[in-house]
Amino acid sequence: MGGMPEDHPAETARPRRNRVDPEGRIVAIAARGAWTGNRGILHRGTEIVRPWAGIAWIICALEFRGRRIPQWAPGHYTPLFFTDEAVALAAGHRPCALCRRPAFRAFVEAVDPPGALRAPNLDRLLHAQRRVPADDPQRSARAWPELPDGTFVRWPDRPAVLVGDALVEWAGGTYRRAVRRPHTGRAAVLTPPATVTALAAGYPVQIDDAALVLAGRVPSTRTRPPARTGD
Repeated sequence: MGGMPEDHPAETARPRRNRVDPEGRIVAIAARGAWTGNRGILHRGTEIVRPWAGIAWIICALEFRGRRIPQWAPGHYTPLFFTDEAVALAAGHRPCALCRRPAFRAFVEAVDPPGALRAPNLDRLLHAQRRVPADDPQRSARAWPELPDGTFVRWPDRPAVLVGDALVEWAGGTYRRAVRRPHTGRAAVLTPPATVTALAAGYPVQIDDAALVLAGRVPSTRTRPPARTGD
C-alpha cells in the first residue's frame, strides 16, 4: 500500500539504507526515489536487519489518498525507494494492487493474457524467479534482440537497462552512460523472466528521463511521479 514517508530532517545528513538497486539489494545511496515499495518489516530502529520479510514485494505510489508513512516506525513495514519503475521491476517487485490498481491489472494481463493470475500466485512466481542467479541459464537464456525495453541486464559487471538500441548503465542511484546494445550472444538478465514477459507484451514501464536522454529518446510527456529522498 502506498503512502508518502514522513520526513525526518535530523536524519538527512547521510543516506539511509532504504534504496534498492536493480539486483534487489538494499543500499545506502544519496538518490531520490520515483517510487516506494514494501517487503514487510525489515528494520530495527533505523537499521535494516533483513532483506525481506515476505514474498509480496510491491511497488507503491509515493502518495496515496494523502497518507504519510513513517520511515522507521516500530512494527510498521519498511518503505523502500527506487530510481524508477524499471529498477523496481528488475529487483523483483511488482505493482501494488491497491494504490496502483490499473498498473497491477496491466501487469497481470501482460504476464498472463487471460488476466486470471491472482496476486498470491504472482508473488510465488516472482519469488521463485528472484532466487535464481542472473547467470543461471534459466535467467540468461534469451538472446539480446529478444529483450524488451525496460529490461535490466548485467553489462559487463554492473546493471544496465535496455532502451531501444542502447544499453544504459546504472550506478549509485542514477544512469551514467549509454553503449550500443549487443546483437549477438546471450545476456545475463537481472529482471525476472515473468517480468520480461510482461515488458515484451507491452507493459508500460516508467524509465527515468536520464536513461531516455542518454539513449537518445525524447522523454515521455506523461505525468511522472515526483521524486523523494526517502530519508
